[in-house]
Amino acid sequence: MKFFVLSFVFALIGQGAYSQTKPVDSVAIKSLKTNKLIVYGSDTCHYCIDAKSFLKEKNIAFTYYDVDVNLEKQNEMIVKLQKAGILLDAISLPIVDLNGKLIMNNVSDFDGFLIKLIEKTE
Repeated sequence: MKFFVLSFVFALIGQGAYSQTKPVDSVAIKSLKTNKLIVYGSDTCHYCIDAKSFLKEKNIAFTYYDVDVNLEKQNEMIVKLQKAGILLDAISLPIVDLNGKLIMNNVSDFDGFLIKLIEKTE
């Protein structure tokens, strides 16, 4: 019985420690207020590289986070996706946060995705 109780307690503790629903910290909230456009991507993703180049070419200010190496920002992105009701197995990088509205790459229409970014930032 003691083993069962201890197992249950450790399971609850472990679930909280590894949960993906960690609340967004105050730094992330401040970042949202000061940056109009946040791009979550990966430096190994050609869509992400192309999107960054496109935004720079159009002189659109943005903040970029490589979610492969910045686990805090990866978690921040996951929390935002969950709050938006977007399934994690259906995501396609880059994910763009434009004033709290998430825009996800549409692999079948990447040019349309880029155009949507321009329209939303004007």
